Amino acid sequence: MSKPEPELVTFGCRLNTYESEVMRTHAKNAGLDDAIIFNTCAVTKEAERQARQAIRRAKRDNPNAKIIVTGCSAQIDPDTYAGMGEVDRIIGNDLKLKAETWGLQGEEKVLVNDIMSVKETAGHLIEGIEGQARAFIQVQNGCDHRCTFCIIPYGRGNSRSVPIGEIADQVKKLVAAGYNEIVMTGVDVTSYGADLPGKPSLGQMIRRVFALVPDLPRLRLSSLDPVEIDDDLWRLIAEEPRLMPHLHMSLQAGDDMVLKRMKRRHLRQDAIDMCKRAREYRPDMVFGADIIAGFPTETDEMFQNTADIVEECDLTFLHVFPYSEREGTPAAKIPPNKQVPHPVRKERAAILRNLGDKQVEKFLKLHVKQKRQVIVEKGNIGRTEHFAEVILDKDQSVGSLVDVMIHGIEGNKLTGMVM
Repeated sequence: MSKPEPELVTFGCRLNTYESEVMRTHAKNAGLDDAIIFNTCAVTKEAERQARQAIRRAKRDNPNAKIIVTGCSAQIDPDTYAGMGEVDRIIGNDLKLKAETWGLQGEEKVLVNDIMSVKETAGHLIEGIEGQARAFIQVQNGCDHRCTFCIIPYGRGNSRSVPIGEIADQVKKLVAAGYNEIVMTGVDVTSYGADLPGKPSLGQMIRRVFALVPDLPRLRLSSLDPVEIDDDLWRLIAEEPRLMPHLHMSLQAGDDMVLKRMKRRHLRQDAIDMCKRAREYRPDMVFGADIIAGFPTETDEMFQNTADIVEECDLTFLHVFPYSEREGTPAAKIPPNKQVPHPVRKERAAILRNLGDKQVEKFLKLHVKQKRQVIVEKGNIGRTEHFAEVILDKDQSVGSLVDVMIHGIEGNKLTGMVM
């Protein structure tokens, strides 16, 4: 009979998914087999509400379980969780990744540091992410920028990077364990290296990893800022087939005034120029984008600029969020008469999602009658190099790479025959 393991409940971003696996190992080694660990998100009030609701439900269903809460919401607002009778311990975002934290015994309920004082992000070696086809590695954490809608720097601290050697060692270990696709992730990945000796760029780091791990089949990047792609990364986009032709932009809006009020680092034209240049180097490049609908002061005309940029940049995978006031951010202090009414925010988000569905439909048609290399996620479901989801004609082993002839479309997925 297998030994029970700590249960992880993860909210939010890919980085949280990765960090949950690190914590799973630490908690298991510390003997916390009866614990339920909540790795929270603070991006929206709704994410925090869902976490609190899940904590209460878990305690009702498992009255003897030890409830541990960590993540961005716990870091930013530990007092709220400390006041919940269901919660046994609150652990801050930097301490959650240290093995010794999980071995601490005693009465102290709240273990939360000043996140702004943290200077390093360690490379956390893991065997891979259980049950997933690809492995995520954390190359960077924190953010030096202060976008007016975002609370995350206060949950994760300032930008700090993992040294190249540690990243390469981790990638080697994951490839040796059988992972055919690695996703490099972080809070602000394009700021990678500014805090390291010699200030290596993200592109330089990736180039070194490819050189040090020549048998790495596929590498994917998480969200990028349009104006922060360095020369080495552009060269990799143009010349390195192991870098997948799928980039996700932290776009947020397509109107210059909205972008300025968000304190973003790019303007509308920067995003258009990035997409154009990437496709000049790699004509099959596909783009995803994060977009906020209904940011304060956004007029119908400003919103239309955002809707228009979806087609101008030919964006495909849209992550659309209606603007959500986040206490502690400058945007939340904008007077109520300048806030976009909630029904309008939802309506604009629905328009963008509908536009995104049409973009996906158009994109999928380009793949029919084409040969694609697919990484299998489960059974007969996988993803192409461009991140399109594919239904295969027969089950394959999870994580394997298979050549597939695409022959049709079913809903928002491709269908194909394994060659």
